[in-house]
Amino acid sequence: MDQTAAEWFARRTSSWQDWPDTVTTDVRISVVLPALDEEPTVGAIVRAVAGIKAVHEVVVIDSGSTDGTAEAARDAGATVHHRDDVLPEVGSRPGKGEVLWKALAVTSGDIIVYVDADLTDFRPHFVTGLLGPLLSDPTVSLVKAFYDRPLLDLSAAGGGRVTELAARPLLNAFFPELAGVVQPLAGEYAARRDLLEELPFAAGYGVEAALLIDTVRRRGLDAVAQVDLGQRTHGHQDTAALGRMAATILHTIASRVDPDRRLARTLTQFHREGSAVVPFETEILVRDRPPIKSVTGYRSESR
Repeated sequence: MDQTAAEWFARRTSSWQDWPDTVTTDVRISVVLPALDEEPTVGAIVRAVAGIKAVHEVVVIDSGSTDGTAEAARDAGATVHHRDDVLPEVGSRPGKGEVLWKALAVTSGDIIVYVDADLTDFRPHFVTGLLGPLLSDPTVSLVKAFYDRPLLDLSAAGGGRVTELAARPLLNAFFPELAGVVQPLAGEYAARRDLLEELPFAAGYGVEAALLIDTVRRRGLDAVAQVDLGQRTHGHQDTAALGRMAATILHTIASRVDPDRRLARTLTQFHREGSAVVPFETEILVRDRPPIKSVTGYRSESR
């Protein structure tokens, strides 16, 4: 590990047990759940988050669900927005980065906590642990989670397959100062609104890597901290879907290394139809959304 990354790891790594789970604060906290067809899990997460004393609002951004995700979230007490209804004048795009970006326009918090909506074992310290470094240290702007995933064949605190086979090697090669980040693609993280307003949001699953890189470029490595949340269980995607995720992340990191380099915008994969192997192509989401504070209508719609 690069010495800068090692020093950062020692300074900026903590455990959820270091932070009280009964914290209250005058700082306004919004918890955002991006959701796509998460009816089985989203309601329980919303109810648990709503019971956290520090949280002022729980917002679910529906990314085009075809099941009862929106209804389950609303019945559990969340404010629910469909991505197409937020800042409609800028249009709507598919992917996770879009809903995280649009969430800024319909939340009021000074700190935004993002939580994936497919967790099957959500516990309140997933939020309070992430809040700890932000509420105790004004120099911290972004807090990333890491955790064990007991259903995967992984070493303790290891990242998922896309992290270990794609994101980590790329980040270590091009951004070695980030080598101390245990799970750069973790879907649970918290950040100050004033930071998120200044940053572009990458498309799809590239959003987490981009926010990490861009935060360090704008505010320095010590603006980032990470918290061990213990154990986390969630749904899993098949290998082909992970390949598409990895392609998006590769494009996102490459765009931060060399913005002028043009990469192919499709990924060719293969599946079997009877006795034949058939290629199929998927378009890779590559366009960033601009810093939201530059978008006309943002202030009139938010807060």
